[in-house]
Amino acid sequence: MKIDPVTREFVRWVSWMHLGFYRMWSGATPLNRNTLILTTRGRKTGREISKPLLYYQQNERIFVVASYGGNDRPPAWYLNLVANPEVTVEIGSSRGTYRARTLTAEQKKETWPRLVAIYPTYNDYQQKTSRDIPLVELVPA
Repeated sequence: MKIDPVTREFVRWVSWMHLGFYRMWSGATPLNRNTLILTTRGRKTGREISKPLLYYQQNERIFVVASYGGNDRPPAWYLNLVANPEVTVEIGSSRGTYRARTLTAEQKKETWPRLVAIYPTYNDYQQKTSRDIPLVELVPA
């Protein structure tokens, strides 16, 4: 599945608005309580790029899904963290440096259901796309 340009721009706008509200209210937004801000370094530009994402936390480990709405291409933030796995994570007013890695298919089996419990549409996204949607683990650096 490919995302048309109008939808892509709408998603960018919603993401930008979500990011602004999240930071304005230290994460206390009505959109979802399981939201963090992930900041990666652009693999081409070197700029810091922040995106709001749903997450699941298990002890110090945090998990995010690189779904891109079921698009056949992965999201840019995922490509950025593959190129530079040191990222910044904001949860509420807390901020820290983390190291990112993509889980193997076997490792993904254990955690995927927990993320689907938070956002069931992830299963729909997986069915829409030909790629295996990556599950990313973030651990404190």
